[in-house]
Amino acid sequence: MTDETPNPLLQYIVKNPEAFAHNLARIVENAGKAMAAYVEPRETGQIRPELADELSSIFKTLSQVGEYWMSDPQRAIEAQGRLMTKYIDLWNASLKRMMGETAAPAAAPQPGDRRFGDPEWNENQFFDFVKQIYLITSQWAEQLVSEAADLDDHTRHKADFYVKQIANALSPSNFILTNPELLRETLESDGENLVRGMQLLAEDIKAGKGDLKIRQSDPTKFKVGENLATTPGKVVAQNDVCQVIQYTPTTETVLKRPLMIVPPWINKFYILDLNPEKSYIKWAVEQGHTVFVISWVNPNERQAQKGFEHYMREGVLETLDVIKRATRQEEVNAVGYCVGGTLLGVTLAYMAAVGDERIKTATFFTTQVDFTHAGDLKVFVDEEQIELVEKRMKEKGYLDGSKMASAFNLLRSNDLIWPYVVNNYLKGREPFPFDLLYWNSDSTRMPAANHSFYLRNCYLENRLSQGTMEIAGERLDLGKVTIPIYNLATREDHIAPPESVFLGSQFFGGPVDYVLSGSGHIAGVVNPPSRNKYQFWTNGPPAGELKDWLATAEEHPGSWWPHWDAWIRGHDATTAKARKPGAYRMKIIEDAPGSYVKASS
Repeated sequence: MTDETPNPLLQYIVKNPEAFAHNLARIVENAGKAMAAYVEPRETGQIRPELADELSSIFKTLSQVGEYWMSDPQRAIEAQGRLMTKYIDLWNASLKRMMGETAAPAAAPQPGDRRFGDPEWNENQFFDFVKQIYLITSQWAEQLVSEAADLDDHTRHKADFYVKQIANALSPSNFILTNPELLRETLESDGENLVRGMQLLAEDIKAGKGDLKIRQSDPTKFKVGENLATTPGKVVAQNDVCQVIQYTPTTETVLKRPLMIVPPWINKFYILDLNPEKSYIKWAVEQGHTVFVISWVNPNERQAQKGFEHYMREGVLETLDVIKRATRQEEVNAVGYCVGGTLLGVTLAYMAAVGDERIKTATFFTTQVDFTHAGDLKVFVDEEQIELVEKRMKEKGYLDGSKMASAFNLLRSNDLIWPYVVNNYLKGREPFPFDLLYWNSDSTRMPAANHSFYLRNCYLENRLSQGTMEIAGERLDLGKVTIPIYNLATREDHIAPPESVFLGSQFFGGPVDYVLSGSGHIAGVVNPPSRNKYQFWTNGPPAGELKDWLATAEEHPGSWWPHWDAWIRGHDATTAKARKPGAYRMKIIEDAPGSYVKASS
């Protein structure tokens, strides 16, 4: 090393020891505030301890993996030998690098893994060694799960999920001393980043009322009704379960059949109306649809006994009544999104059973009616875990919105949890304002009766597709649903996997157009044509296996929205004079987006 070449180790030295010591004291002070925010609601009984129950499930599952490997000494020795061999490979490669030789890494991150983007992860031998030993160990642990032959599918799925969550949490990128970027920033700022980070941590625990509510966006930059959910319209009906919004037309003529949208109640409807550029609702209005949207209540103990039947009757069926009063039209095109689509599927089967023919076409966005391949959410569903959830819901009458939000975030913890832990609490930075992530954190509660029915009848027992689900005294048969269906899946969906949506398509008794969009559960749906992003695939009827369907499918660039609009018009393009909210003496309650959507959890 010449005199002109700076020593790379100098960047890892404290610049101002006095300032660093002063900030350490402030860090401890702010950490104490965070701990107090966590402990106080537990000491006062506002929060009951739940960690032991959750850890018990994890340990029970992982112990079955351990039992498989430890029950056969030869098997255990072979597994340990594989790990030791990889460690020795790493050690030998590290020695070669120390002697100035080139050496291939013993382990490398998966393509797209953004945790190790800093150059020091490769250039600095210490951090490269830490990175590789982590990758070797975590890949070995995942291999132990995949090769444990005696596990049933559900236990293996849970074990794989838990191992990945543990591995994600223990990544060296999440710790100051093993993350070169964090270590540099901490030393360069004399720990000022951690002072800010501990303050943000205390604020987020306080905002979560004792639980950590990780901020994924700047909450001060968004307000529903001001810069989110701004498409003009009116609330024209409401009850104990929902408000019904009718949107103001922007065309002189509209399609004769109104459009009813049944959004999920696990989040809020304005995912379809984030801003004017991304709004599916605004776009549909501009295409000449008379749009009605169900805005679900954010339930409390008053709705504890509201089950799937109540959401069907007081939500979907009453909205059909409202649409008839508001437009004098009985025939309707219906859209259901995620669990809202599952409810729409249930409603269609019920309507078929009782001879109600008001819905003439149905569109499903990332919806499951069969739960055989229901994705990673099945990790949380078995008799033991459902009983635990039901026990907790019985205390309040609902499931806290934070519980569902945490479950969804865990599905993509390396995207939705750990980057924000690092950015917020270790770098001490406010997250970037992002409307989608603001919506993601605007969680809703689940009524006890409704959520219990959904978990048991759909995820656990898969009753809807099997023809054994009963609602309002009627046994439901999807085969009796003969109306045309547009069934949209998204290729990277972890919540409603495309295989699951594809299989579900085959249970309906009428024509189904299966369409596969690029991207995931949200971005694949909320993909306006103006952005010219992603693509979608179309093909014949959804029969056989998805891979075979996809092999001969036609790929189309951009958004699927115009394709859907053409599909709707292909079934009935009859037009009528535009219908404004308040016509036919309909009472207007308030402006869109209404008050129900503004209620926070």
